[in-house]
Amino acid sequence: MLDKEVSRLINEQVTQEFYSAYLYLDFANYYYDQGLDGFAHWYDIQAQEERDHAMLMRTYLLNNGEQVKFEAVPKPDKEYQTPMDPLKAGLEHEQKVTALINRIYKAAKDVDDFRTMQCFDWFVKEQGEEEKNADDLIKKYKLFGSDPKGLYALNQELLARVYTAPSLVL
Repeated sequence: MLDKEVSRLINEQVTQEFYSAYLYLDFANYYYDQGLDGFAHWYDIQAQEERDHAMLMRTYLLNNGEQVKFEAVPKPDKEYQTPMDPLKAGLEHEQKVTALINRIYKAAKDVDDFRTMQCFDWFVKEQGEEEKNADDLIKKYKLFGSDPKGLYALNQELLARVYTAPSLVL
């Protein structure tokens, strides 16, 4: 059995991960509307990753005898004026998720829950990658986004992204 607070925080994070998927699908919808199918594809894959994260956390809870409690997933409420807006919102969101993952890790550490800490080592590392990817997208858009040929090349680069399932063993 997990500590009640650790279990509660992981349950909340499951909902947050599903919200992340909704948010990234919202970004993808915006980019499809703008004719930037590579950007849209990149965020479609991001959404798939976030759903996978939620399912991994769900499995972790179930494997540890905990009840999973799904909460309502809020509707994304962002408005985008430029193609840079979702990129900036994505980085801000990943930073928020990092803080939430760190909160779970600290709660596990505070009760000497080494099993949860070991599991969440993967999520801590993953969040470092997520923040870097989001920041890199912003940098690339700043470099190439104002040039039509550069934007086209960046869009094509993002279109080539291939989904990779997470390699976390629970």
